Amino acid sequence: MSDSEKPKFKRELTFTTITQIPKVESTCKDACCTEKTAPLQNDSACNDSCCTTSSDTANSIPSQNPISPASKTYQIEGMDCSSCALTIENHLKKIPSVKSVNVNFSSGKAHIEHENEAEEITKEVSKIGFKATLLTGRTIKVDIPKDTSNQNLLIFSGVMLLAAYVGSYTTMPTFMVTILYALSVIVGGYKPAKSAFYAVKSGTLDMNVLMTVAVIGAAAIGEWLESATVVWLFALGNLLQSSSIEKTRSSIRDLMDLAPPEAWLHHGTNLIRKPVEEVHIGEVIVVKPGERIPLDGMITQGESSVNQAPITGESIPVDKQVGDIVFAGTINEHGSLEIKVTTLITDSAISKIIHLVEEAQEKKAPTQAFIDKFARIYTPIVFCLALLIMVIPPIVGFGSWGEWFYKGLELLVVACPCALVISTPVAIVSAIGNAAKNGILIKGGAYLEIAGTINTIAFDKTGTMTEGKPKVSHVFASKEVLAIVRTLEEYSNHPIAKSIVQYATENGIESLHGENFRNIVGKGIQATIGDIEYFAGNAKLFLELNVPLHNFEEQIESLQKDGNTIVIVGTKHELIGIIAIADTIRKSTVSTLESLKQIGIQQVIMLTGDNVGSAKKVASQTGVTRYFAELLPEDKVEVISQLQTEGFKVAMVGDGINDAPALATANIGIAMGGAGTDTAMETADIILMADNLEKLPHTIKLSRSALLIIKQNIWFSLIIKFLAITLIFPGFLTLWIAVLSDTGAALIVILNSMRLIKYKS
Repeated sequence: MSDSEKPKFKRELTFTTITQIPKVESTCKDACCTEKTAPLQNDSACNDSCCTTSSDTANSIPSQNPISPASKTYQIEGMDCSSCALTIENHLKKIPSVKSVNVNFSSGKAHIEHENEAEEITKEVSKIGFKATLLTGRTIKVDIPKDTSNQNLLIFSGVMLLAAYVGSYTTMPTFMVTILYALSVIVGGYKPAKSAFYAVKSGTLDMNVLMTVAVIGAAAIGEWLESATVVWLFALGNLLQSSSIEKTRSSIRDLMDLAPPEAWLHHGTNLIRKPVEEVHIGEVIVVKPGERIPLDGMITQGESSVNQAPITGESIPVDKQVGDIVFAGTINEHGSLEIKVTTLITDSAISKIIHLVEEAQEKKAPTQAFIDKFARIYTPIVFCLALLIMVIPPIVGFGSWGEWFYKGLELLVVACPCALVISTPVAIVSAIGNAAKNGILIKGGAYLEIAGTINTIAFDKTGTMTEGKPKVSHVFASKEVLAIVRTLEEYSNHPIAKSIVQYATENGIESLHGENFRNIVGKGIQATIGDIEYFAGNAKLFLELNVPLHNFEEQIESLQKDGNTIVIVGTKHELIGIIAIADTIRKSTVSTLESLKQIGIQQVIMLTGDNVGSAKKVASQTGVTRYFAELLPEDKVEVISQLQTEGFKVAMVGDGINDAPALATANIGIAMGGAGTDTAMETADIILMADNLEKLPHTIKLSRSALLIIKQNIWFSLIIKFLAITLIFPGFLTLWIAVLSDTGAALIVILNSMRLIKYKS
């Protein structure tokens, strides 16, 4: 999303080391924010979790591949260029029973809305040289029988070509040599010629058309060796390209193999094995030491360390005990576990990851969209230019017809834009697959490209840079006041509220009867207990109520300097107590921020709703470049906007829920802790599945590497084309070398892109 499309804010901010933003009135009218314009809570002492929104609508790039709810999805085999996808689309659109069709080259899938039988669709696709397989439901991995017909035809065509070539140097009659060459051409060129026929019929000029014209033209002027060689090299190149691209497309789906196909369940006193598809929610499965966990669930008995690398990318196993959530595909390191199933296999975390990644692979990046448009214009122009080269020079007496006809054929072959067209999508699919295997979900090529340009990263503090599990550190309140605070805070899901409720529970403090609860966004909470209105929140709240702080001013100032967050309790007339809350910095935060600086991130910024003292302490311990304290959610949006006006490309890192406005405003929104959190998966543009920042530097470096490889591919493709074209007119280029340069360039581009699959930072 370009900066011009981002929200604009009129209010100017002056940045200093410590920033206090003027207050903004909340639009919340009730304890649960029902208005769509209500800002989100974050870092305030008390707020309600229902005050949320999603950046999905505000910060998503519309998919270029809208899928109708009634459409069916087909896996397409054999596409090695985006023009193949266009040919399939144009062909199917001419069938009356097909209402809509969208074929995506990157994912190798077609979304088709049709009224006829699926078998008719697969037959139509096979007519133009491709294979379609219907996918039912949310198919994670489909086993498609390997088609060896192309290999067999390639081998037979090669044998005929070799026999003819050897025969031409023996006493074999000339007509027999020609027949062998012709057989080689027919066998190897039948499928491309058939695809070319339907491409022309559907109004598309793809590489099959260009190559078929070149082969027929070479045969027409008696260049049978060149004609057969062109066919064989073209078929070989197609086979290698298809194989490589299919490997790239299916690499992420191989994750599904990590989840075992069967699970152990109790049956009386015995254990029985049952296919995971037949296990229902609520059933209890048994996972022995060393086994992979077959389904998502909650541990009901036992404890162990679980290797969660397939889901979160974490290299160190995580200790699990009763009540903890575990994911399908992860490994139970030691200790037997009994797990209550919470999701079906098709809705497991690993299935969602694969589903989201495949959707992401279908979203075209800006570079890819531009090159596709360029190729659609470029190919017909080149075709017309080749015809002019064949005709104009001999008409004006500059050379013979045969000479210029041959040069025109060479131009047709050299000008195939295949390498250029696949330079971007294969790189993006490879990078997105690599990210997913490392516990990073990138929701599309556009976001991958943007992430590669980021030079500033803003972090939410609580729950992102810190553990997000604050604990009560100091209490200046009686048991009666603690009972009032517990009553107020029980209606909030904010981490600070939870810590107070936990402290009160551990100390045997019972809650009271309260009513008329109201959430005051960014400031605190209010309720009536007995006949008195009580408030719990930050200093802003009580300053607005005109309640003096002097009774507790010294304690508040001292505690804030030590990095504590203060929750003040009182009425409209007086303060009755204060509670100090402290959070701990994540172990990974300091090393992550240092890594980001080393890779060239210019600004590392912390945003928080906490007080200045708490922000200053965390900033000094983590080494952030700048920090901004006492921010309401809308203030964070303004900070991000101001950074963008300063010329920075900004990524915002938050929890994916409370920071949604800031995530939406930033050039790229990054949510962490996506594993097991559906909301986080739906929110930001990039999701770090693990609940820590360790994978953030890898995300930035991978994105930059993808951008570099895309540029390498584009320049390499253009340079090869330019060199080959310049060699045509002096007569240094032959038709078969032209084919070799085209298919060779495409293969090199694919192999260069596939380096991203194994990329490690």
